[in-house]
Amino acid sequence: MISALYRDPAELPAPLRFLAGGGRATELILARDWTDHPLGTPANWPEALKATLSTVLNSPESMILCWGAEELTFFFNETYFPLLGPRLAWAMGAPFRTVWADAWAQAKPIIDDAFAGRSQRFTDLPWKLDTDRGQSDTWFTFSYSRVLDSSGGVAGLFIFTNETTERVLSDAALRQSEERLRLVIEGARDHVIFTTDAGGVITSWSAGAEAVLGWTPEEAVGQPAAMIFTPEDRAAGADVREITGAARDGCAPDERWHLRRDGTRVFLNGSVHPLPADAQGQERGFIKIARDETARWQAQQELERLNATLEQEVAARTADRNRLWQLSSDIMLVAGFDGTIEAVNPAWTRVLGWAEFELLGRPIFAFVHPDDLDETRAAAAGIGAGQAFARFDNRYRHRDGSYRDLVWAAGPGDGKIIAVGRDATEEKAQTAALALAEGQLRQAQKMEAVGQLTGGLAHDFNNLLTGVMGNLELVQARLARGRHDDLERFVLAAQGASRRAASLTQRLLAFSRRQTLDPRPTDVNRLIAGMEELLQRSIGPTSAIEVIAAPGLWTAMIDATQLESAILNLAINARDAMPDAGRVTIATANRWIDESDARELELEPGPYLSVAVSDTGTGMAPETVERAFEPFFTTKPIGQGTGLGLSMIYGFARQSGGQVRIDSALGAGTTITIYLPRHAGAALGGEEEGVEDAAAAVRSATVLVVDDETTIRHLIDEVLEEAGYTVIGAADGAAGLKVLGSDAPIDLLITDVGLPGGLNGRQVADAARALRPGLKVLFVTGYAENVAVGGGHLEPGMELLTKPFTMHALTAKVAEMLGATG
Repeated sequence: MISALYRDPAELPAPLRFLAGGGRATELILARDWTDHPLGTPANWPEALKATLSTVLNSPESMILCWGAEELTFFFNETYFPLLGPRLAWAMGAPFRTVWADAWAQAKPIIDDAFAGRSQRFTDLPWKLDTDRGQSDTWFTFSYSRVLDSSGGVAGLFIFTNETTERVLSDAALRQSEERLRLVIEGARDHVIFTTDAGGVITSWSAGAEAVLGWTPEEAVGQPAAMIFTPEDRAAGADVREITGAARDGCAPDERWHLRRDGTRVFLNGSVHPLPADAQGQERGFIKIARDETARWQAQQELERLNATLEQEVAARTADRNRLWQLSSDIMLVAGFDGTIEAVNPAWTRVLGWAEFELLGRPIFAFVHPDDLDETRAAAAGIGAGQAFARFDNRYRHRDGSYRDLVWAAGPGDGKIIAVGRDATEEKAQTAALALAEGQLRQAQKMEAVGQLTGGLAHDFNNLLTGVMGNLELVQARLARGRHDDLERFVLAAQGASRRAASLTQRLLAFSRRQTLDPRPTDVNRLIAGMEELLQRSIGPTSAIEVIAAPGLWTAMIDATQLESAILNLAINARDAMPDAGRVTIATANRWIDESDARELELEPGPYLSVAVSDTGTGMAPETVERAFEPFFTTKPIGQGTGLGLSMIYGFARQSGGQVRIDSALGAGTTITIYLPRHAGAALGGEEEGVEDAAAAVRSATVLVVDDETTIRHLIDEVLEEAGYTVIGAADGAAGLKVLGSDAPIDLLITDVGLPGGLNGRQVADAARALRPGLKVLFVTGYAENVAVGGGHLEPGMELLTKPFTMHALTAKVAEMLGATG
């Protein structure tokens, strides 16, 4: 209804009374400034416009008046307000093309037709509009009619319009809902669904009704619903009672046997309901929905048959359970969740000595060992919360005061704790005895291995020490007699024995995985290619060597020198295994180790590369393969091997994060494969030219030496001072840091890794670099403490030198690090 505002023409000035009755639309016209508008002020508007606009303003229907033939001025009544949304505030008197700019392209042809006298009425026409007034997709029902002036010219456009978006969407939703319902009905092929008129004649018949009962819709529609009732039910009036009951009560249950088209019977369970009345309030009939439950009914009959004998079966099973309860050697228990014992079997007396009357009514916790009490209480609470235990161990007190080990299976049942326990006292004693025996055996094996290691070590070191001591004594004796001839020969012999001792130490460190490694990104194919000439000379002219280099071989982060030594060692072993000549093959490959292979190789899953050295020699027996990595174990004649070669290779591989495996059989040759983890970065290029003789590298650089061994520190001092360096010595880390904190120039820090006083060599180096960023550091060490290399990798400007080292090696390394190359 139009608001009462300006309903009385007397409320308006005489020239504007044609606006009376327009309510808030009149208010919008009066509020607009028409001074500069093409139509001018309302009082001066044409009479045709005034009369037509008055009709629009006073209409309760939604109307628009667009005045003009070219630029249509937009007028509308109060009923039209909701269609404008936020445009309402400025739309009155604005151009049509501005108010409905988003609809102009669609409206313009309709306007042109109307101006040409071809007016039409559109029903539910879709319009795509901007979203400022609501949703974009809209529908309208409207008609455009032209307004002619007294001379027959087009004066404007009259529009009768209503937005029908809500109804269109509702109708679409209804159609979708009806379609979904149809699909549900047609898809429910195990349900009988049909409708009847008020007299019980079938009016619709679903696909499910056809599938279950056999009649097609053409056969069923028009037939009485009574046709599906059995003769006896029809005779008893069941079909009539079903309809009258549904009409009276709104629902009639239907659970009975029905007839199929072929005369067989089907058991349906469902109901009959009256359909809603039509628009005139007339009854439309009934709908019947029922499910085929023949299988369920048959199962129910079978269940009833089984129930008829259930009492007998329960009695038999109860007797069996009672026999098990009485005869079981395992103790059985029924207790409340609070632990109160309610039933026990005779095994309690046989296992724990307690009579039944001594147990009933008492808490189980009274018999549990004090050390097991908290765990037992927690388990009882867990069972009370629904938890079950497949195994639970505790100790129960025997009547004689001793304790027995029990293994329980327990859980909740019928609101009680149900538990079965087995006496495991003897079993646990036997397990403990076996564990003790195994421990003693492992200790014996360990001592045997230690004895073998120390015996071999003592034998070899005694030989080497004899060479060192004997030659030094000869030097001493010659010097005492004033003889200087042949002294160099004795000194060289002592040095040779010392170097062999150092080599033996390195092999032992490699086996124990504590040798000093200098890992760098390495191209293994290039390393092997550089060794081919050496390898061929090592195996001799009677045997052939073949290198199979995998294309695109991954990079490895390894100590290249140690890998070269390992490959050379394996090649020599292969030569010795082929006394009548043969072929040695060195093959590389990329390997992806999955979880299964990783477990067998004792590695982490992931990418690795392998180096395999194969021969066509005599092979090894299984017992030899099993001991091949033991230190000092060798199958070679006395004097031809130390027994440390393979153990050194094993230690190097494991220290590098890899593994070694032997595949061999007598008469079938041997393949030894080294697995090394892949390094993600690129390999370094070839080694630069080495430093020249350190004697020529006389520099004015200052070197700080930190070592707690006075002899070694003074020895380094002497050697470096003779080479022209300024040397400052410190006996421990604290003293070294004091020097580093001073103003003294320091070009290189040489530090032992294992230092006393709470600061190791790596900590001294880190503190030194904090004080003097970029300071070069040379670690000297007898073995590879993890702290020296920061988890296996030296930082830039850091190097390692392994004890024992020659003075030439020391000066060469210092010259290399300081850049003094002669």
